Order: sequence, then structure tokens, then C-alpha cells
Amino acid sequence: MARNSSGAHVAAAIFGLMVVASMASLASGHDYAMALKKSLLYFEAQRSGALPPDQRVTWRASSGLFDGKANGVDLVGGYYDAGDNVKFGLPMAFTVTMMSWSILEYGKQMAASGELKNAMDAVKWGTDYFIKAHPEPDVLYGEVGDGDTDHTCWQRPEDMTTSRQAFRVDPQNPGSDLAGETAAAMAAASMVFRTTYPGYANLLLEHSKQLFEFADKYRGKYDASITVARNYYGSFSGYGDELLWAAAWLFEATEEPFYLEYLARNGDALGGTGWSINQFGWDVKYPGVQVLAAKFLLQGRAGEHAEALQRYRQNAEFFVCSCVGKGAVNVPRTPGGVMYHQRWNNLQFVTSASFLLTVYADYATVTGRGAVRCPAGAAQPFEILAFVKSQVNYILGDNPRATSYMVGYGQNYPRQVHHRGASIVSVRTDPSFVSCQEGYASWYNKQAVNPNTLDGAIVGGPDEYDDFADERNNYEQTEAATYNSAPLLGVLARLAGACGGLDEYQSLPQVAAANRTPRPAHRRHPHLEIEQNVTRTWAIRRRTYHRYSVTVTNRSRKTVRGLHLGVSELDGRLWGLDKARYGYVPRRWLRALRPGRSVRFGYVQPGPPANVWVTGYKLV
Repeated sequence: MARNSSGAHVAAAIFGLMVVASMASLASGHDYAMALKKSLLYFEAQRSGALPPDQRVTWRASSGLFDGKANGVDLVGGYYDAGDNVKFGLPMAFTVTMMSWSILEYGKQMAASGELKNAMDAVKWGTDYFIKAHPEPDVLYGEVGDGDTDHTCWQRPEDMTTSRQAFRVDPQNPGSDLAGETAAAMAAASMVFRTTYPGYANLLLEHSKQLFEFADKYRGKYDASITVARNYYGSFSGYGDELLWAAAWLFEATEEPFYLEYLARNGDALGGTGWSINQFGWDVKYPGVQVLAAKFLLQGRAGEHAEALQRYRQNAEFFVCSCVGKGAVNVPRTPGGVMYHQRWNNLQFVTSASFLLTVYADYATVTGRGAVRCPAGAAQPFEILAFVKSQVNYILGDNPRATSYMVGYGQNYPRQVHHRGASIVSVRTDPSFVSCQEGYASWYNKQAVNPNTLDGAIVGGPDEYDDFADERNNYEQTEAATYNSAPLLGVLARLAGACGGLDEYQSLPQVAAANRTPRPAHRRHPHLEIEQNVTRTWAIRRRTYHRYSVTVTNRSRKTVRGLHLGVSELDGRLWGLDKARYGYVPRRWLRALRPGRSVRFGYVQPGPPANVWVTGYKLV
């Protein structure tokens, strides 16, 4: 892979092989370069620490200048995650990973828009902090401040009186997910700085390798060690995805066979080849791992591990098909057409999915693999990119409310963003101290536009019906987060560059949001078999009801652990499974499924059977 003169590791071959689309055919009424510029301004508004002389968001001032002092370590710097004043390590690391990946893929387009330096500065603000947070090979500080005390106050970060206690993971209190994600961030960032700042790149790579070794040797979920994080950034997916994610990024950064072998050898045990999920974000990294593994395969870098990486690729294409509406299981969409997962900060999944779809379409184009084969028909690269464009345009204002969910972009955008610093008069305008409760009394409950514009922030966004309430206390919809914006940097740069792939957008037929694939009574997975049977039928008030029995059997020679099942199009009651963050799981006494053993559950509903599939599992 080529590295451009600015230090960004850019897949230049992609753009050399693509046909450059005419700008006229790409006209959409949106200024993607401006949106990119504003997105990078948002990260400056989220900075903690001593702000530099070239700080462009001037309503902010230095803050958190004594972070870490009580713990005997310098933890000044980094980013506040969202609208509060806590520094959470897991989402911060994911943010830096995605900013770095955006630069590596689309740094050339960022440079053309005059934003590459700002993007690299944003990455370095995060990695400088990670270096401080990793003072010893097996010690990593993963949080400064805690959400419980922080949420009792509404203060500017410059006025903070809340706890700034720091929390860490170490061999006695492990955190493989936190350390793994931080290792991934530093490995990806090392490539960003490889040409322009090689000494710094080497330092990042050294930290990354140490953190990966620490994460792998002392295994455990970080929220069992840093318990104050559990209610805010709990590790629902576990640490398997982060270990694989870190290995993939270290292979990308070093080309050392050990990391590729780790990725291939541990795919079953850590869930990389077993998880098929259509969400990607700060908690669950499996789709990101699968796209990177597919990249290695498509580029001919798999070597003897091609078979294992092919299984990763199959799951990556499950993600693609599900997002574009051509899968056996599809991501729901609102009436206005945006992907919908949940009410609370739904747009985080839209931006992260848009990035993965964009890079996968480009990977498929450059390698000549062409269309992704989906259950409901082929998804051509240009079609995938056109769908991405529709999602970005929705965020920027092409939606039923004609509202831009990027603050400061367009004429109609959220004015009461749930954000402490933006909602209180700037300390530079009025340096008078704002106390903990005064902030709530005088500013939080004030029915007025925020005094400071949080340019570039992507808020949580609308609900499943495209409805949105611009109210400061509506944090599910009006709070922004760094991990909402980080994946969008690359997508905006790609769209601003208008480089290939989208020239057929104007004539592209719309993909039906409710596309449904007929469901077989028996569904085979590489290691699991799902069988559905009707066990009873009856009629009430001229409506026919069925009781369905579902059997999931382990057909492998290994024990299945961490089984997660997806169930959609369910109109009745379900029993025999427990609801979990990513679907349904067997009852506690059935968490391990030995070879040949089965788990059974049932449900009642009128009409055809529900859609049941395997979301994820690990083979032990």
C-alpha cells in the first residue's frame, strides 16, 4: 500500500483504477468539504487539557489541568466523550482508531480539502494522551472522573469541581477490551505518522505491541475492574473482538506474520468467525475486524490463512448485505430511509456503518471482485456507495424534518445540544465561576438556544419515525459523541473527493427498506443448525395462531459458548431465552453448548414464522 507525502497511508491504487465521476452527476446540494471541516472543529471543542495557541474553537479554554495528580501520574489531555466532562478510555480509543482509519483510506481527499493537517492533529491529541495513560507495559489508565458524580453537576469543563479520580487496569485488575482497543488505536495512528513523524510512529507502535501483549496475557473485561464505567460504557460484547481488532491493526501496521496468524488461529475462540452482526461501534468491533480481514484476503495478503480469512469475509458481507437491504436479515429503516437500531444515539451506528460500507465497496472495486453476493441479489460497489451517500445526506438534512443533525451545518440544526460547555456562556465571555447546581438552575433548564455553537457535532438523531425534539434534556437525541463523528470523517472526505464509484447514482433504483427474504424452516450455519416447527395451531376471532418450537443444535466438534441469537418479525410472546444487548441468549444454565447438544425455545404468533438467525458465538 502506498503512503502519501503527508504521512497518510492511502490506497492510491483504488483511485487510479476507478473512473473519475463527473462533478455534475454528483451534485446533491451538500458541501461535503464544509461538513468535513466542521466535523474536525468538533474534536477541538471536546479537547481536555492545556489548549494550544492555534485552537480554533475559541469559546473553550484549558481544563482538567490536574488530571492524574492524585494518582501520581500525568493524565492531562485527551477528549471528553460527549456532553459531560469525563474521559472514558474505551470510546476515546475507538474514536482515535476510526479517525486514523479515515486518514489512512482517504487522506488524499482530506488533503485536497485542506483538512489533512487538522485531522492528523486530532489523532495526535488522542495518542499523546494514550502515551501518558500507559506509563508501564502492564498498566493502562482507562478513565478520569466518573459518570455518577459528573452527572450530578452541570458545569463548564473549565469550572469542574467533580471528582477527577483516575482508574486503571493492570495484571490484578485486567481489561483486555480497553487495552486491545487502545493498542488498535496506537497501531493505526502509527501509520498516519509513519512518513512525517517516524520517531513518533515508532513510539506508538511500541506502546501498541505492549498493550496487545498485556491484553492477551491478562484476560478480563475492563468494566469488571473499572466498575464505575459499567453504567456508561459497559463491555457487552466482551474482549474477544478487541483482541482480534488489535491483532488486525498490528498486522496492517507491521506486516509481521504473528499478528495475522493470531487473527486466523483465534477466529473461532474469540468470535471473529462466529459473529454475524449488523452493528459496529465503540463496544462491538466484530464487523470492523471482519472488513479488515477481508481486505487482507482481497489484497492477496492472507497466505496460508486464506481459508480462515474467507470466513471473516463472509461475515463482513453479511454486514454489507444487511445494511443495504439485501440480506437474509436487514437493518430496519425509518420512513425517511435512515438505518435504525435504537432510540438512544442511533446515528452512531449510521456513521460507523457508512464508513465500513464505503471502504468495503472501494476494496471490492480495486481488487476487481465487483459485486457482493447477497441473499436478495448482488450489491454492486456503486450501489453500496450510493446507499452510503443517502445516509450521509439524511444526516445533513435530506430527511422528513429537513433538519441537519450536524450542528452548525445548514440552516436548520439542533440549537439546544445536550452539552455542558456549549450550553453555558463561554468562560472567555464571562469568567465568573458557575457552580455545580447553578449550572442546572441557570443554564440546563433554560429554554433558549445554546450560547456556543458546537460546530460539527453529530447528535443522537431522530427516532424510528423520523421524529426529533430539540430539547437540552432530551439527551437520547440531542447529545453528541466523538465516536459519532470519527467514522464520518473518512466518508465525508470520500464524498468531497467525488472520486469514482458514484457516477451511476442518479439512475440507481431505490432498495426497498422492508426487503424480506423467504425464511426456510431449517437454516444451516457453519457450526449450528436452526430448525423451526409448528407444534400447535388454533383460531381466535377469525385469526389463526401458531406455536413454534425452535431448536438450535451444535453440529461442530467443539463447545459453543457465548451463543447469541437474533429474532425479528416476531409479533407474539417468546420464552426460553433471555434478552441481551445483541439479541437473545440461552438461560444461564445453558450458556455452554457441547457437540451435538441443542437449546430450545418457543414463541406464539399469527402467520409465518419469525426470522431466527445466529448473531454470534465462540468455539472453545
